[in-house]
Amino acid sequence: MVTPRTWKKSSYSGGGEGNACVEVAHRHPHIAVRDSKAPTRAVLTFPGPAFTAFLNALKPPTGE
Repeated sequence: MVTPRTWKKSSYSGGGEGNACVEVAHRHPHIAVRDSKAPTRAVLTFPGPAFTAFLNALKPPTGE
């Protein structure tokens, strides 16, 4: 089970209350993602390698 302490808020959460972002939690072997504004609603889960590939695809190419 994912407890409130295991959720990590995005470092790009913006100003103010910092509640306009997503939160992630490790649920071996998956990564869980939820909306920080509605933490009791649905949680999406992704296989760890797929989530890593997604994050790597967001990074700008090296050398730019």
